[in-house]
Amino acid sequence: YEFNQSDLSASVEFLQKYFYSGDVKKGITWSTIRYMICEVMYGGRITDDFDRRLMNTYGTLWFENTIFNTGFAFFDGYSIPNTRSLPEVTQHINQLARDDKPEVFGLHANADISYRGQQAKAALSTILSVQPKDGGGGAGGETREDVVLKVTHDLASKLPPDFNPKEVKQNLQRHGPRRPLIIFLRQEIERMQKVITTVRRSLKDLQLAIAGTIIMNEALRQTLDALFDGTVPPPWLGVSWAASGLSFWFAELVKRAEQFDNWLCGSGAPKVFWLTGFFNPQGFLTAMRQETTRAHQGWSLDSVVLKTEVGLPIL
Repeated sequence: YEFNQSDLSASVEFLQKYFYSGDVKKGITWSTIRYMICEVMYGGRITDDFDRRLMNTYGTLWFENTIFNTGFAFFDGYSIPNTRSLPEVTQHINQLARDDKPEVFGLHANADISYRGQQAKAALSTILSVQPKDGGGGAGGETREDVVLKVTHDLASKLPPDFNPKEVKQNLQRHGPRRPLIIFLRQEIERMQKVITTVRRSLKDLQLAIAGTIIMNEALRQTLDALFDGTVPPPWLGVSWAASGLSFWFAELVKRAEQFDNWLCGSGAPKVFWLTGFFNPQGFLTAMRQETTRAHQGWSLDSVVLKTEVGLPIL
């Protein structure tokens, strides 16, 4: 969810109807305005409890009589114009900063670094997308298809093998299929197998398409362009995780599959887990809490909390 134009328009329309139809003698009922905007207009789409608390905090601070006090400002330089003249209101808006600081929205200054990084990445991606796609094969040089074909063969040779369903079931049975951590492992392996299957099929179909055996459809065209540019193909991103480049993404695929295979085929749970190597890290932490709760009779899940300690690296 996000703050969008439809929420703003609905809130403005509500305020207009409320002020025009209200009784001047009774004044403004701020609790009604706070509820309608923070709980209905904007809050109706908020699902996270802490985000809802933040929205209600904004409403408590800004939807009350203090906004009419002299010198009130939402942030330094963001005040309410004390005028009824439309040209003066327009002039006040034009004097506002063109680029808002992260602090205006309650964010850390580093949020601007992340935003600028995304802008630069999008610009570079656009530049790559408009480059000529026809590779020159003159004077003995490799064509674009030849380069991509070599990449597909290289990736296919390094792709981890498929998880055998029968062996996976036997190993899960050996570990205890109803244990929370093993249920989590099964779900992670299923998602990893989907990624491996997608990549293997995509590489094989692309090889056939380059050879002219099958038709080059839009998905294969996107994969060919991405492999030539060294980025992750969109069909692969749809079933996996984001990465800065193809090499980093594929190396992570190999390491993730290795972690699941070692856990599955080992004698027990690993002593060390690569938390960011999971599709659902929060699910892993929840499963750990459930395992700990079951191991101690009389404990409740709500009483088990996670604790982080920074120690020396494990070699």
